[in-house]
Amino acid sequence: MRREMSDYSPDWCRAEALRLLDFHAAAVNPKGGFYKLAADGSELADNPRGSGNTRELHETTRMIHAYARGAGLQHPRAREIVDHGVGFLLSGHADPLNGGFWWSADDAGPLDRKKQAYGHAFVLLAAAWAAKLGNTDADKLRDLVMGDLRNRFWEAEPGAVSDTFDEDWTNPPAYRGGNANMHLTEALLAAYDTWRDPEYLDMARQIAGFMIDRHARAEGWVVPEHFTPDWQIDRDFAGDPMFRPPGTTPGHAIEWARLILEMRELGGRDRQDDWTVEAAKHLYSRAMKDAWLPEGGLAYTMGWDGQIDNRRRLWWPVAEAVATAHALHRATGDEIWLKDLDRLWTHLDRHHIDHENGGWFAEIDEDGRPVETLFPGKPDIYHALTASLAGLPT
Repeated sequence: MRREMSDYSPDWCRAEALRLLDFHAAAVNPKGGFYKLAADGSELADNPRGSGNTRELHETTRMIHAYARGAGLQHPRAREIVDHGVGFLLSGHADPLNGGFWWSADDAGPLDRKKQAYGHAFVLLAAAWAAKLGNTDADKLRDLVMGDLRNRFWEAEPGAVSDTFDEDWTNPPAYRGGNANMHLTEALLAAYDTWRDPEYLDMARQIAGFMIDRHARAEGWVVPEHFTPDWQIDRDFAGDPMFRPPGTTPGHAIEWARLILEMRELGGRDRQDDWTVEAAKHLYSRAMKDAWLPEGGLAYTMGWDGQIDNRRRLWWPVAEAVATAHALHRATGDEIWLKDLDRLWTHLDRHHIDHENGGWFAEIDEDGRPVETLFPGKPDIYHALTASLAGLPT
């Protein structure tokens, strides 16, 4: 039943996290990897060549990450699902000939054979979290993906990764993007937290310094998303609507704010990370000011003219705002950063949380009704679980 109270307490958030884990557990595919789920939680058929369901790399890895976190809530299937996902990363996504990880696969083998930095970042994230549960293949997974990240994707100047290669690592990418670098920062921080190798923290600091302390600061705390091959901001990039939308993405500025605060904490509040607190305040405040819509929710993209470009209302920017508000409160001790939580959770509760079937609706229309224009069914658990766990005691 939909909640009417304004107090989204830790107990409520814990219950919502467990409800999410229960719903998405239905995605386990006995042939390996995970199904996409329809709105009612049933299997969503999505493979035109008829060789079983398509498993995309970011979905496989995010399920591993989610259920590794779910183990901390004592979810009964957490370890089973983590081990299942790691097994498919190695048997279904890993390229045994050329190295790296294919973007998608089905029962018959690879579908999209390209090697994307975005997906490889999530492999590292999955490995780090699986290792926390003692998965026996986690270190192997880490070594494989870190070899690719260091030797294929990493560019020493500026200290960030390029984007997409062909299967055999030919056709070097012309595109350079912020999204892959943001998620690699997240993964490197998780890797440092797990294995304490200072290389991971150093790489995260290089990426965050380039993307945020240099470029976002210079743009008035707007985060550039797209770059030319020589790492100049590409303000005219046309993009694709899902992973590389044109313009700027306020939800990513909010997500970056949380990540740089996490970097500061993991770094022991070292003086070299002192810039992150003020930067996080500015990133979050600018995005909320510019992109919060009168009808509720955050606009998907902004133009470089500072005006809203795409009013599409997705679940994930609001979920990330919940997590970042908590992170700002923890970093500063200032209660003011919690003032947005009621409107954020109320919006999610009324429009995105499916109180009948479970899971969260990905998108709502102008009338607040669920629609499926960008994501079919119920997308992966990653952002919704991040919001639900953010307010729990650490």
